Amino acid sequence: MRPCDLEKDREIVFHALPEGQAERALALLEGMEGLTAFAGRESNYLLVRYNVCEYTLEGLELALSNQGFHLDNSLLCKLKRALAYFCESVQRRNIAANEPDIKSQQAFVKVYERHLHGDRDETPEEWRDYK
Repeated sequence: MRPCDLEKDREIVFHALPEGQAERALALLEGMEGLTAFAGRESNYLLVRYNVCEYTLEGLELALSNQGFHLDNSLLCKLKRALAYFCESVQRRNIAANEPDIKSQQAFVKVYERHLHGDRDETPEEWRDYK
């Protein structure tokens, strides 16, 4: 996966009422590290840029909803949102799958060392070089 695939540019669309939600959300999100937010093309749009390893659109929108913001729930927005949620969750799982699981590898190594599998030489060290 290319590193540029991890950088996401997303649009958060707020409901038309109450007015000024995008501006308030912009003020709230501007201070977050690793997240860039700026006003969109319309008054109820907000554009965000983030790394999918640090943030997700679902997490951002859930946090905004918990703060009392109302997102646009038109069918088109719901479909776009669901597709973005799914793609980001799959991408995050794929990134996590590529990380080696060191602890489980160590457990298998220990089991293998203790297992009697016939490729061990039980001869004492001092007798191995005896000719």
